[in-house]
Amino acid sequence: MTDDVVEHRKLVIAGSGIAALSAAIYAARSNNDPLLFEGDEPGGQLTLTSEVENYPGFPEGISGPELINDMKTQAKRFGAELEHGIVESVDDSVRPFRIELSNGDAYTADAVIVASGASARTLGIPGEDELMGQGVSTCATCDGAFFRGEDMVVVGGGDAAAEEASFLTKFADTVYLVHRRDELRAEDYWADRVQDQVEDGDIEVLWNTEAVEVHGSPEEGVTGTTLVRHPDGHPTAKLDDDETEQLELDVGAFFVAIGHTPNTEFLEDTGVELDDAGYVQTVGGTGGGQTATDVEGIFGAGDVVDYHYQQAVTAAGMGSKAAIDADDYLEDLADAVASEGSEEETATADD
Repeated sequence: MTDDVVEHRKLVIAGSGIAALSAAIYAARSNNDPLLFEGDEPGGQLTLTSEVENYPGFPEGISGPELINDMKTQAKRFGAELEHGIVESVDDSVRPFRIELSNGDAYTADAVIVASGASARTLGIPGEDELMGQGVSTCATCDGAFFRGEDMVVVGGGDAAAEEASFLTKFADTVYLVHRRDELRAEDYWADRVQDQVEDGDIEVLWNTEAVEVHGSPEEGVTGTTLVRHPDGHPTAKLDDDETEQLELDVGAFFVAIGHTPNTEFLEDTGVELDDAGYVQTVGGTGGGQTATDVEGIFGAGDVVDYHYQQAVTAAGMGSKAAIDADDYLEDLADAVASEGSEEETATADD
């Protein structure tokens, strides 16, 4: 251990959401002494969800923060250690891996699980942050059922927005799909599906329109939104144009579906393969080692890998897989070290 290294651990986990905590629980029970760094969004996206009703085992539902806190308690019970800290970089050119935090602290680890999640992109408009989890949401699958019978807004024009708008027709009176251009960026399948639901009267697309404010309060939830529209699109860039009009819309829920940004900046100088959007690429398949990356000893789990399902239960499953894969790797590593030690002892004896 070099002088500037705070501590060496068998396993370091980057992240603090469902995937990271599931990995910590499994890793701790396997006696791998995991150290988890919580990052700058402790608890992950689930802490923005006021009520989780689709996580197995909670028939009456459970709040997102409560579920996260219960999992933290469970992980600690088995010996996992959780610390506040943002992983700044991982050096995979050395073994053990060197992990540096944003505060300058350095740790080493024999294995690393990347479960740092993906941050939902937001609009940055008034009312959005204040009402997040209280009628504003970035996950229709998670929260749509809470607003049954309400009119709802979905902001976006890609696959995610089209899919969420389509999903919400199960619950909404009318879904208003707000898009700043005059055509969707979504694949033909989703664009056609939205068009079918427009014709059925379930979706109304507000073309060349952007939301500029969400109205309501934490007590009463979302009550409406202010929109601007321009015939040539991108109206917020043309607010002073005489052709830009403002309109008010009464809705009970406001869904932002403009994509996610995976939290993988700290892997950019490693050999871990990322896709074009920055998501971690893992081996996958049906056998063991599904969560392994291109770098032996580094594993990926949760929304930092999975840009499609992005559910608490799928993240938990992937986190447990990553811990099992890491355990197999650490056992093989220990066996290799032991074998090397035996060979050295034999060579010394022969001398």
